[in-house]
Amino acid sequence: MNPNKKVALHTLGCKLNFSESSTIARQFGEAGYARVTLDEGADVVVVNTCSVTDQADKKCRNIVRKAKSLNPNAYIAVIGCYAQLKPKEIAEIPGVNLVLGANEKFNLLEHLEQNHEPGTAIAGRIKETRDFVPSFSSGDRTRTFLKVQDGCNYFCSFCTIPLARGRSRSASVEETIAEAKKVANTDAREVVLTGVNIGDFGTPNGESFYELIQQLEGIHGIDRFRISSIEPNLLSNKIIDFCAASTKFVPHFHIPLQSGSDDVLKSMRRRYLTDLYRDRIQRIHNNFEDACIGVDVIVGFPGESEEKFQETFDFLHDLDIAYLHVFTYSERANTTALRIEDVVPMDVRHQRSKQLRMLSLKKKRAFYESQLGKVKPVLFEHENHDGMMYGFTSNYVKVAVPYQEDLVNQIHPLLLEKIDPDGMVRGQLQDLVDA
Repeated sequence: MNPNKKVALHTLGCKLNFSESSTIARQFGEAGYARVTLDEGADVVVVNTCSVTDQADKKCRNIVRKAKSLNPNAYIAVIGCYAQLKPKEIAEIPGVNLVLGANEKFNLLEHLEQNHEPGTAIAGRIKETRDFVPSFSSGDRTRTFLKVQDGCNYFCSFCTIPLARGRSRSASVEETIAEAKKVANTDAREVVLTGVNIGDFGTPNGESFYELIQQLEGIHGIDRFRISSIEPNLLSNKIIDFCAASTKFVPHFHIPLQSGSDDVLKSMRRRYLTDLYRDRIQRIHNNFEDACIGVDVIVGFPGESEEKFQETFDFLHDLDIAYLHVFTYSERANTTALRIEDVVPMDVRHQRSKQLRMLSLKKKRAFYESQLGKVKPVLFEHENHDGMMYGFTSNYVKVAVPYQEDLVNQIHPLLLEKIDPDGMVRGQLQDLVDA
């Protein structure tokens, strides 16, 4: 491939994928490519795929079809988790030129120069994937997703991530701090720490996630650090206590639960039970006045009887949390959950999912209402939405105020006054007070 061409990256899935897409985009930029949107008819289209949802194949096909309709001569490369799991299937999609697995995706430019035959799939054995490639997202002036860890050693019975991303790995604390300092030299005010299992950071190197956040606290040029998601068994008292005393780590935690039934948790091969999870939530609230806690939960897992689902519902109902991310269980090839009998009918799965989503709406509304009348620092985003601008408090309340250009990418105190019909909080800007 020749430089001075246009490249478009389309990313599906998680924050981790977005950070990696940005790193690949920077590689293309350094090689002379101009980055454009998919709609601009790029010469090279990179599709970074996800395997978490059961729509991976459909979404991938739709993007390839769209890219080809905009530029019939476009070179289509597919990378990411789904590319590692199903390389041959993707390579057979009409229009796909190249499929690269986990170990090859960061060498995409080199592969473009090799003029592979259309429909080439290169995906090595995931057990051989050892390298950690640091990444951070770009393009958003307000916040950056900083990849601090990749892969997972847990092998939960429902999950394909270890098969798609390999074993847990990370850079050293020193190397990660160097990457964070690069972010500090951008316009971003907030860094979201991301990975597959970030609490496992540093384990192969004899280091720890706790050591990392201690060092991150001292970086100048970054106002906020947000922990994207962390396993409850890895969210230690030390981490919670440190964040509570921190001036930069915000009072927002996202902690996967997956089920409120101990029997189901054991069947899922999770590494904790509900007592530990409840203790983590209580520890956070004992240390933070207004902590926002989000929860992942899966409904319809094999063996989840009506009684066990009710355990989950009751557990979450009684828990002091702010919102749920609800996932409807779907079968995944090569996972041990396929061996479990008592499959839950799909219509029952969807009904249970609906129940938990309704509970999430009530939890979020109650959390937002608990914040009314308080003054919170808000980091404002740059987009103008019909005369309004959005932002987030440190504890993850979404707010809307009339657009003011001088507020863009600024942290400003806001008196939270009411919840609007769109579910966002409105309020009055407060005067800045010198420290």
